[in-house]
Amino acid sequence: MFPEWINSIIAYFDLDFWTVWGLAAQGFFFLRLIIQWFLSEREKKTVVPLSFWWLGLIGAVMLSFYAVVRHDIVFILTSFLQFVIYSRNLIIAIRAKRNYEEEIKH
Repeated sequence: MFPEWINSIIAYFDLDFWTVWGLAAQGFFFLRLIIQWFLSEREKKTVVPLSFWWLGLIGAVMLSFYAVVRHDIVFILTSFLQFVIYSRNLIIAIRAKRNYEEEIKH
C-alpha cells in the first residue's frame, strides 16, 4: 500500500493509531504557538488570541487520552495540569472580552 521507505519508517517508529494521535495532539500545541506568533508579529505587540487557549485545551485533552492509553504517569499529570490552566485562562479571556464588549456598548 505504501512505498517501502514509508513502511520502513512505520516499522522503525512503531507508528500505530495512538502514536499518530499523540503527534496530532502535539500539532495542536505547535499550531497555537504559530498563530500566536503570527498575530503578535502582525500587531507588533504580544497578542494571545482565544484560539491559543482553545488549541492548548484540545491538545491537553488529546494528550490525556494518549497518556492513559500509554500508561505514562508523566503525561497524565502534565496534561491534567495543562487542562486546568488552559481552561482557567480561557474562562478569564472570555470574561474579559465580554466585559470589554459591554463597556463599549455603554
